[in-house]
Amino acid sequence: MKKKATLFLKSGTIIILFLAAFYTTIAQPYNGVRELIERRVPWLSGHIILDSITSQHGNELAVLSMQKKKIKISASSASAASKGVYYYLTKYCHRSMSHLGDNLSAVKKLPVIKNRDTVHTAFNLRYALNYCTLSYTMAFYSWEDWEHELDWMAFNGVNLMLAPVGMEAVWQKVLRQYGFSDIEIQQFLPGPAFTAWWLMDNLEGWGGPVSNTFIEHQKKLEQQILNRIRSLGIQPMLQSFYGMVPTALKEKYPDWNIIPQGNWAGGFKRPDILLPADPHFSEMGKAYYNAIKELYGDDIYYFGGEPFHEGGNAKGIDVPAIAAAIQRTMLENMPNSTWVLMGWQVNPSDKLLEKLDKKHVLVQELFGENTDNWYKRKAYNNTPFIWCAVSNFGEKQGLYGKLQRIANEVYRAKTSEYTSLMTGIGTMPEGIKNNPVVFDLLFDLAWKNKKIYAESWAKDYVRYRYGSNADNLQNAWKIFVQTIYNSHEELHEGPPESVFCARPSLKVSSISTWGTRQRYYDTALFKKGVRLFLQYNNNTHTETYDIDKIDFVRQVLSNKGEIWYADMIKAYTQKDSTTFKKAANVFLNGILQQDSLLSCSNFFQLNHWLNAAYNYMDNEYDKRLFLQNAKQQITIWGPDNNPQTNLHDYANKEWNGLMRYFYYPRWQMFINDCLKTLRGEPFTPTDYYDFEVRWTKQENMYPAISLSLQEKDELVRRILE
Repeated sequence: MKKKATLFLKSGTIIILFLAAFYTTIAQPYNGVRELIERRVPWLSGHIILDSITSQHGNELAVLSMQKKKIKISASSASAASKGVYYYLTKYCHRSMSHLGDNLSAVKKLPVIKNRDTVHTAFNLRYALNYCTLSYTMAFYSWEDWEHELDWMAFNGVNLMLAPVGMEAVWQKVLRQYGFSDIEIQQFLPGPAFTAWWLMDNLEGWGGPVSNTFIEHQKKLEQQILNRIRSLGIQPMLQSFYGMVPTALKEKYPDWNIIPQGNWAGGFKRPDILLPADPHFSEMGKAYYNAIKELYGDDIYYFGGEPFHEGGNAKGIDVPAIAAAIQRTMLENMPNSTWVLMGWQVNPSDKLLEKLDKKHVLVQELFGENTDNWYKRKAYNNTPFIWCAVSNFGEKQGLYGKLQRIANEVYRAKTSEYTSLMTGIGTMPEGIKNNPVVFDLLFDLAWKNKKIYAESWAKDYVRYRYGSNADNLQNAWKIFVQTIYNSHEELHEGPPESVFCARPSLKVSSISTWGTRQRYYDTALFKKGVRLFLQYNNNTHTETYDIDKIDFVRQVLSNKGEIWYADMIKAYTQKDSTTFKKAANVFLNGILQQDSLLSCSNFFQLNHWLNAAYNYMDNEYDKRLFLQNAKQQITIWGPDNNPQTNLHDYANKEWNGLMRYFYYPRWQMFINDCLKTLRGEPFTPTDYYDFEVRWTKQENMYPAISLSLQEKDELVRRILE
């Protein structure tokens, strides 16, 4: 009897303990954050307690402490809770996540929090993504890719993101109501590699026509994205109805007040604008927002998009009245929403802002690492704004980021007379798979009160990026902050470009129309830093170290290419054919070396990009179309009937496969032409555009060739000589 009682007591104790653990788990808030922990750091999931607390003075925060040998994170929101977890990972565990590799392996012993530690932010909004990111980086993202992206955002405390992935389905619903056939609708929609510029009213149809299967896929993907971000405390920003309509609408309704918008860069015909004064504007706007609510929900409070972005025809138009009508239509259909406008070039104009209800407007200071329009324009005429940095254009390779300038400007803005209007901070890169240090700094600034000094901040970055505090890593990064990441005064649209990627010429001033080849740092000192970085000897190299190693060495070789190009052109101008041949061979060999180096990681492989495009959909039509999309974007860009397009090579890439099979033969043609000239032979200059267009239509996937460890080491040694 006594034995049975003992067993009963033990069983009862086990049941009670089980129920206690069960109800403790259920009682914990922030289910989405717990799922995030399980996805990215499962070794931590059983050691974290999440708790909910109220914000302080309206500011979000997370408090870290110990409770019964577990890490307790008390947070005022799901976003703050995610940031609290990541703060523990970076500060205590020296682990991190990025777009260029993760360092999230389990620690041997869980670090203890000796004293309560708090992270908090004075910024209501932490924003992520540029329209261009959706095409340059995310055009062919799988759900697995999106999961990684959204988890990275959550860990960094992002609570507002651009998310107009499934707008094709919205327009399909609207245009069907106005008598458009599916074929006519598809002719309005772009291919996925060019969606960004359709959303911004710059072009229509290019890269298409897409299939209904693709439209349905995008709709379901957007619904997945929205479900996930809602669980992580991230609000989506979709596209407003601002009057953009297909040029074909005028043919169907010739009496409507529709204004042509002329051409955009490259020679693209822009979509038309339906003026809000037309009674059909509010009618179509209602249909548009109803489609959004039906497909994606009515809990969406931020909408982007504006007329006359990067040009357009506003002649004779009452811009203040148009803007007020756009906002009024938005608020009538989506109450309490905010119209988000890009502070880029002259946008948004003073006229566009003039009659808006500023309580429902947010301006993004887009190019903050180079401009301070928030200050010069007096907070855009006293409009709430967020400070953002672009840092990359076209997702070009290149080490770049004005770290101290970013830190200084954020601090200056939030301590200025416009502090009450500075509601947030954000990142708006055209491409995001580059320079992870810039994004880390930017979102760290959102949770810091004091001014940050880049060189000191980078010490912590090094430790959590590589999981090591080795002297050679720290010393290398001290040099990197002084060189590639220095805050020079020149206004550059992104990193210095590689002459290897240029359309050949005797006078290559830049590779893309708005780019630069200027090196604003001491390249010899940078090379010394790379050598120090490579001296880090550890058998347990992280993925992040191995990727950065390739990227840093790539930059050294790219810098060498500048010298080799100059030698080649000098020999040509001196009509020295012997020296020219030697210099040309060195230059061409440099391209092949770069190609071999970049084969060592799929982050730098053409094949990885092309496979993502080809495998994005299952049907053969979309596969072939998207493969061509992928090739067009990174080469001619488009259109393919304009040899004079100023968009060619805008999204140039130092990628394995692209170096060997696109840039190399293009330079080889140029060198052959030069040799003919030096020999005095008559010749017809090579039509590079014809070669480029033909290349985009080929179906070769250019798989990478693997190098042995010995071959990699020998290649790196030669590059660093």
